[in-house]
Amino acid sequence: MVTTTSTSSKRNKLALHHHRHCPSPPLLPGLPDHVAQLCLSRLPPSLLFSVSRSWRRLIYSPAFPPYFSIYALLSSSPNSLDFFTFDPISSKWNRLPPPPNPPPLDLMIHHPSFLSRHLPVQSLAVSGHLLLLAATTQDLLPALPRPLIFSPVSNSWQFGPPLTTPRRWCAAGALRGSVYVASGIGSFFSTDVARSVERWDLKKPRGRGGDWEKVSGLKDRRFSRDAIDAVGWRGKLCMVNVKGDAPKEGLVYDLERDVWEEMPEGMVRGWRGPVAAMDEEEMYVVDEVGGCLRKYNPVGDVWEQVIQSNRLKGAVQMAAGGGRVCVVCGGSRGEIVVVDVVASPPWLRVEPTPPGIEVVAVHVLPRMSAPES
Repeated sequence: MVTTTSTSSKRNKLALHHHRHCPSPPLLPGLPDHVAQLCLSRLPPSLLFSVSRSWRRLIYSPAFPPYFSIYALLSSSPNSLDFFTFDPISSKWNRLPPPPNPPPLDLMIHHPSFLSRHLPVQSLAVSGHLLLLAATTQDLLPALPRPLIFSPVSNSWQFGPPLTTPRRWCAAGALRGSVYVASGIGSFFSTDVARSVERWDLKKPRGRGGDWEKVSGLKDRRFSRDAIDAVGWRGKLCMVNVKGDAPKEGLVYDLERDVWEEMPEGMVRGWRGPVAAMDEEEMYVVDEVGGCLRKYNPVGDVWEQVIQSNRLKGAVQMAAGGGRVCVVCGGSRGEIVVVDVVASPPWLRVEPTPPGIEVVAVHVLPRMSAPES
């Protein structure tokens, strides 16, 4: 028995040595791999995934054009936040690497004093990165002195520049590669903070314009009431002062002129739930009461119906990218509804989420690259 086990162990070691030192088979026989990659990049990733292991490795390599995936902030307890991505090709949830530690990520999703209230965690997708911008600590203070940024290409986190005033309950959005934070509350309420707006251009290196800078401020403090998604759309940043189906006021920031203007009447009237923009060109809203997805038409200043479904009722947050709109729905934030708005007619499906998990937010970004094996 001992001899047999020893022989088997030797065979396994030899096989592992052979696997590690033998070159991988060519992607396409008769072609150099770099030429084969150009050929295979024209095929659907779902087809390549099902054919062979070498092709499967290829679609997750940095050399292959990335397809879009869902990135989600998930919570399983009042003070936990985990980062996952859902791969539509393998239909699997994969955990992102943990953020840098120290300092530890100290934030609350539900506070014992506000059991019925969801404490906001504000995150963005900007320039192909996932960015965590604002949250609340257990002491009800701003949790993030500077943004946390995840790169799907390098599969790693890094810190952004320190915020002039760390905030919570603010308006946050992205426009043309820059992050904007407006209004909100710092360690205590301040009218100056409630009216201020700052911008960080991710394209500029630190120390050479790549820090937070002030832009034209707000005329009053009415936008410090709620955690707001500011939506980048056609060179403008659009936001309202409260979430949901309640009556609201809206403002639009014009990037070229650095001025704030009143939101068009039809736009603010139809802003009856979460809003997101596709490539900053087409803006969508979900009516959280009626379950109707609509697209904004600036010519008539109206929101036009795309699809209606009971699945979309109770929508609390949404993201758009790659021809899909992804919506966090359900009373327990337990569903992610995906709508293909490019298809004719549009179709809808529900992506399964891990059991017992609350979906805090979703974003659409390029899939993660896998390390070379």
